[in-house]
Amino acid sequence: MGFTSGIIGLPNVGKTTIFNALSGAGAQMASYAFTTIEPNRGVVPVPDPRLLRIGELYHNPRPIPTTTEFIDIAGLVKGASQGEGLGNAFLGHIRGVDALLQVVRCFQSEDALHVMGNVDPVRDMSVIGTELVLADYEHLERETDKLSKRARVGDKEARARMELVEPMLRHLAAGRSLRAMALSDGMVEMARELGLITAKPMLYLANLGEGGAAEPVQEAARALASEEGAGFLTILGKLEEEISELGPAEKQEYLRAMGLERSGLDALIEAAYRLLGLITYYTATTDLQAWTIPQGTTARAAAGRIHSDFERGFIRAEVVHFGDLVEAGSEKDARERGLLRAEGRDYVVRDGDVIHFLFNV
Repeated sequence: MGFTSGIIGLPNVGKTTIFNALSGAGAQMASYAFTTIEPNRGVVPVPDPRLLRIGELYHNPRPIPTTTEFIDIAGLVKGASQGEGLGNAFLGHIRGVDALLQVVRCFQSEDALHVMGNVDPVRDMSVIGTELVLADYEHLERETDKLSKRARVGDKEARARMELVEPMLRHLAAGRSLRAMALSDGMVEMARELGLITAKPMLYLANLGEGGAAEPVQEAARALASEEGAGFLTILGKLEEEISELGPAEKQEYLRAMGLERSGLDALIEAAYRLLGLITYYTATTDLQAWTIPQGTTARAAAGRIHSDFERGFIRAEVVHFGDLVEAGSEKDARERGLLRAEGRDYVVRDGDVIHFLFNV
């Protein structure tokens, strides 16, 4: 699995439309709040032209792409941190995801009424941002109470953890997300351990509907996203859903007719990879397959992504980069030109590496 993204937002902003476009899952949609009560899940292959090109070079017509999981989570409303709407159930669903994709409504529609009366993306972003900050604050406050009790009886570990928690608590008390804070490595680890929502990477999806949205509306939303350290992408949710229903050939023909090189959903997955700091490497020993790992992963840890035995018995990695492989035309020619290298356990894998792992069983 590449990564898991929770699709969030107010009710009736187009979350399920975008989820359906991503996954082809055909989730239920309606123009009233909380249609999505239990999360809808869809596992999607990550578009990867490099994988297809490697398949041609290795004469493998069925390469296996890496995947990503999207989770369509029930709409959040003002007061969710105090239990309004689906409240705690909603918050529980998003604590376990890797990243948040917040759909922001930038379109008018008489068929789908806005839960707050009118379309105002900056207000909507602020409403959800406040609820998530409040939820994290209360979560950290409870953790602080537990730690302070232990610290009072001389628990050194609790005192050390308090030193990490207290600055985060003060930051949240000022109404700001943890994404906008310079977190130490210890704070990052604690935020991950506690499932703190506002520390997760966030990508805002401005859903322009079918007719687009006024530029000032988009720019105001983009500026707010930048201020809090989040990504921003515009998308025509309904159009993307229609494109997703086409076959591969029809889809490419439609995109060419629209003057587009790729769909908005392909751009979304690429943006999510950048947001999470993820890269892709490939193996072709038996099956040709793509694998997702964080930037900075060593060869030994990358081998463990395939199987724990590969990591335990790691000997070395034979590596050729995608660009060198294409230039050489085959693995054999890459080896003869000295473009295929032997690397040790501490080699940091690059995006686009094609790797053969040697290991002891």
